Parts: sequence; C-alpha cells; structure tokens
Amino acid sequence: MQIDDIDRRILASLIADARTSYSRIGAEVGLSSPAVKRRVDRLRAEGAITGYRALVSPEALGWTTEAFVEVFCAGGTSAAQIKASIARHPEVVACYTVSGEPDALIHIRARDIPHLEETLERVRVDRMIVQTKTSIVLSRLIDAL
Repeated sequence: MQIDDIDRRILASLIADARTSYSRIGAEVGLSSPAVKRRVDRLRAEGAITGYRALVSPEALGWTTEAFVEVFCAGGTSAAQIKASIARHPEVVACYTVSGEPDALIHIRARDIPHLEETLERVRVDRMIVQTKTSIVLSRLIDAL
C-alpha cells in the first residue's frame, strides 16, 4: 500500500467528517472531485479505508455507565478464545489483548450499575475467565472520537 501526502490529507478529511463531499476534499487538497473519488476508491480497495459508520452518542441510547474491565484467564487461553467469549456481549464496545498481568482489557457500556453488574456476571460465566477487575469511568477528560 502506497500512501502519499495527498492521500494522508484526504484520509484526515474523511476522519474528521466521513460525509465530506469529494468536491470539498478536492478544494482542500488541490484535486478535482473525480480525482479524489479515484483516490478514495483505491484507498478502500487497498484496505487503508476499512469502512464508514455513524458515531452515536451512548447517552442518546441511555447507556450512561462505562467501565474498563481487566480479564484474567486460565493458562493457555488464546486471543481467539478470549475474542469468541467476549464478543457475545453487546455491551462490550472494545476488547484488547494487553501486556502485563491481565490477559485482556474490555470496554463496557451499560445503562446503569445494575446493568453493568449483570453484564459482568455474564462475562464471568465462561470457565476460562478466572478473575476480573473493574474500573468504572467517572468522567471522560479526553475523547478522540
């Protein structure tokens, strides 16, 4: 995949607002709309752009409780096994393997504390998970998204 400075500027524009028109991007980077479209098509085909999505406020959905959960697994548990177990829970918005003591870190969104507790109980049912450690988010100080 070859990405030049113009591609980077196009990507930055799309990251800021994926609904930005090709003509507006073209005005920013000095290309015509068709030239921008060709580059965007190429960036999608090469895998630099993996998709588009709407970012919805969790508060609008009533999911106002947020937590990060360290997950400790039985020895020999693979990342694929962790993913398969954790992906079943719609409250999990992200899951990462990490260095250090825990095997994984999961990001959970829930309606309230009882919903968070119920979600944690469902996560812990899996026999490969031997322990969890939860930190509840009090406030977001920096949010890149």
